[in-house]
Amino acid sequence: MFSNRYIFIYTAVMVAAVAVLLALASTLLRPMQQRNEETATMQELLKAAGKNVERDVAIDMYNRTVTAEWRVDRQGNIVAKYDNAGGDWKQVQGDAGIKRAFDCNLKAELEKAAAHEADASASDALFPVFVCNGGDTYIVPLQGKGLWGAIWGYIALGKDFNTVEGATFNHKGETPGLGAEIASEPFQRHFIGKKLFDENGNFTSITVQKGGADKYPGDVSHAVDAVSGGTITSNGVTAMLKDCLAYYVPFFKKMQSESVQASVEDTENNK
Repeated sequence: MFSNRYIFIYTAVMVAAVAVLLALASTLLRPMQQRNEETATMQELLKAAGKNVERDVAIDMYNRTVTAEWRVDRQGNIVAKYDNAGGDWKQVQGDAGIKRAFDCNLKAELEKAAAHEADASASDALFPVFVCNGGDTYIVPLQGKGLWGAIWGYIALGKDFNTVEGATFNHKGETPGLGAEIASEPFQRHFIGKKLFDENGNFTSITVQKGGADKYPGDVSHAVDAVSGGTITSNGVTAMLKDCLAYYVPFFKKMQSESVQASVEDTENNK
């Protein structure tokens, strides 16, 4: 018969050994896990740009598609730029302490902005922008809340910073067959061609309309069909779009203004 002391010592040694092995495994596997997380993010972002790729080619496609990454402040100024030279990312503008858009913690930036909601000039929030195909497409990330947990996504805009060229959404734990349908291609496809601003230039965002876009009490270019049976998740997507994109409106407006000015100058030069 083993004594109680022996059993206690044996159990303690085994627990300690297992703890060491688990800690070692976690440490060794963490780089691989981080790589997988980054690759999955690239896949989602690329999907918004209209490129559905497998995991093993996501990094290469990302570096071929995303030509620059920017960080913009609440006033719409570009305060940091990173340029991509074949996957070799180099900062070309801004303070060296500002991370790339890809490494940005969007949740933290949204919290910073919310803390100074009434005074944008007092906020140090910097939002990420992904410049694709040399400036033909611009992608911004989104983050919000669904019925059971976090939801997130990406919206791709054309050079007019108004027309949606693609969208992708995902979730942490929405109900399969209901709210989880926001991650399906049929739902996401409805966003293509929708508008963020009305004909007067006012930010309107896009509403996920219960009962269908034709029930929207306004221009249907600002509405898509809601998920059947997923009202709360659909409302979460609507809120996420409105709340996140609102912080980008000054940036969108500045880029639209610069585009108009450049067009006027080109016209004058060609006369």
